[in-house]
Amino acid sequence: MGNNSVLIVDDDRDLLLGLGIRLRAAGYHVTIALDAITAIAAARREPPDLIVLDIGLPGGDGLTVLRSFKFVASLASIPVIILTARDMSLKEKAMSSGAYAFFQKPADNDELLATIVDALREGDRAVND
Repeated sequence: MGNNSVLIVDDDRDLLLGLGIRLRAAGYHVTIALDAITAIAAARREPPDLIVLDIGLPGGDGLTVLRSFKFVASLASIPVIILTARDMSLKEKAMSSGAYAFFQKPADNDELLATIVDALREGDRAVND
């Protein structure tokens, strides 16, 4: 699997800390961004293998960020998992914007981690095919 990198984009510092600890413990390299602008800059500078993205962000809506990734060749194929406090009515919009999966906060950590593993495995398969 290698040392996969995950970019977590959320303005909830407790969530960043908790999820960051879980992912690092599972062997992932974790980068964090607190807002939309930083997220786009961080992803362009060092494209991660996967992005966990909140929808309600300072400096821009997460779905706008998600769509912007799809227009950058180096970022277009990165799986994006939406993790948001917003309600499920946004799921369809997120999925049609290119999200890999949609989780409502508070998410089940084991389920979230399993989805991250699946998304990265699919990504690896796509690269190696």
